[in-house]
Amino acid sequence: MYTTTKGIIVHHFKYSENSVIAKIYTQKYGLQSYIVNGVRNKKSKNKAVYLQPLSLVEISANHKEKKGLQRVKTIELDYPFNEIPFDIGKSSLAFFIAEILYKSIKEEEANDYLFEFLYNSIKILDVADSCYVNFHLLFLANLSKYLGFYPQKPVSIGGFNIYFDLQEGCFVKLQPFHNAFVDPPISALVFDVFGTNFDEMDALKITQKQRKVLLSTLLNYYSLHLSNFDNLKTLDILEEVLN
Repeated sequence: MYTTTKGIIVHHFKYSENSVIAKIYTQKYGLQSYIVNGVRNKKSKNKAVYLQPLSLVEISANHKEKKGLQRVKTIELDYPFNEIPFDIGKSSLAFFIAEILYKSIKEEEANDYLFEFLYNSIKILDVADSCYVNFHLLFLANLSKYLGFYPQKPVSIGGFNIYFDLQEGCFVKLQPFHNAFVDPPISALVFDVFGTNFDEMDALKITQKQRKVLLSTLLNYYSLHLSNFDNLKTLDILEEVLN
């Protein structure tokens, strides 16, 4: 029986001469692998566009429980992008975020809250004005809520020097006894990032150097709480473009 669901393109790779296997995070079934036929021939250029990183699509497929590979019957854009494919900064962010999702999301079941967060975040990136250079920082911070390791935060840090304990996922006043922590100046910025929403993105005032350190901090935090989260291929390109 064919069913229809919204989905977010996470990754795809060649399967045969004219087909690909696409990793799609779906609203109804979580992360699934689908065979998409007729993508790699001259008559199917539209399908190739649908499979760009983070494309918001609607697919119909014969979904079978406990089957590792599903087959797509139809695929269409659910929300056509206005800017992401045409803005080098936004397209670089899309490739980076897609790789983050590929390495961090494993669940093959529906999660309406996670799907809604991802879907809306991607739309925000598409329509954001020129001040989107901190988008990836806020995305990583907020995504950790849905992955289960959002840090414990005090209501405010006041005038205290605080340390961000990467291992325990919390902000503390005393330096931890292990090495997985961030010193006070950067920890205060990390605290601000975790307390900022996308609609306040412009209010986050940080320098280019601080942005690079914050990204490194957040990725280190992810690597401590997720398995096989390393060797990001899109990181160097993202930093070069945003800088």
